[in-house]
Amino acid sequence: MVDISVIIVSWNARYFLLKCLESLYREQTAHSIELIVVDNASSDGSPEAVKENYPEAILIQNETNLGFAKANNIGLQKSKGQYLYLINSDVEVLEGTIDRLHDFMGANPQIGMAGPRILYPDETLQVTCRKFPSLWNNFCSAVGLNKIFPSNDLVSSDQMFYFNHETIRSVDVLAGCFLSVRREAMNKVGLFDERFFIYSEDIDWCKRFWNADWEIVFFPEAEAIHYGGGSSSNSPLRFSLERERAMIQYWQKHHSILTITSFLLILFLRHLSRLLWNVFLYVVKPSKKSKAIHKIKQNIAGIKLIFSYKHHNN
Repeated sequence: MVDISVIIVSWNARYFLLKCLESLYREQTAHSIELIVVDNASSDGSPEAVKENYPEAILIQNETNLGFAKANNIGLQKSKGQYLYLINSDVEVLEGTIDRLHDFMGANPQIGMAGPRILYPDETLQVTCRKFPSLWNNFCSAVGLNKIFPSNDLVSSDQMFYFNHETIRSVDVLAGCFLSVRREAMNKVGLFDERFFIYSEDIDWCKRFWNADWEIVFFPEAEAIHYGGGSSSNSPLRFSLERERAMIQYWQKHHSILTITSFLLILFLRHLSRLLWNVFLYVVKPSKKSKAIHKIKQNIAGIKLIFSYKHHNN
């Protein structure tokens, strides 16, 4: 069996994908690795570039964009590694990260999933530890309490801004840009839920890991850079809606109709308050008109999505 399988899903992110692969190939690891690239029908020459520059990588070319969850599942099913590293195409892996994660998980058999510290391109911290979404932390985010008291975990959003990301700790959720997963745990928990096209599949997966008694741990002694927007920058409004649609889908799957309705009310409050604020900016701040228009479109689309909601049993 291979020690580590690295799975990278890519869609029209050629520049970032090649940068990601370059960082992996320059790693001097003590473990055997296979690299699997799953391309979601890119039209920017990504598959051709992988074939030319990294012929050793296993390249899977989907005929259509199957979404992030399903494409990852295809890679996972193809993989042979004892440990499975799911890495976004817009991530650059820093020196020593591959081995440190492997050795950390090997020494702690109760851990089913671990994630490194993630940095922005300027090497400042990117917050990747999350709490499970709740009505309370969504309300705090909607009314801005998390920004007024950013260091107070009682009124934080699901994002753990109050945590300095400098110590090893168990967390509810790790952001899905870089996950290290034990195959034994995945075999018990199952693959990603493919009903999530993109977004929230990582939250759902983490919930299922915890439900199956596998620990999820943040491990800051390994690091990577996440550039962000490798695929989502191709269509920001669409991806914004996809994010919200996926979150509603998560609540549908894990909560009662009464709780879902309460969540949708909070989401509506969030969009309405921001819509009014952005309209105000559009009127009184000419220099911010372009940005305000973009935000107004997002808020209106979000409100339309809420009113198009239909309950489904999952």
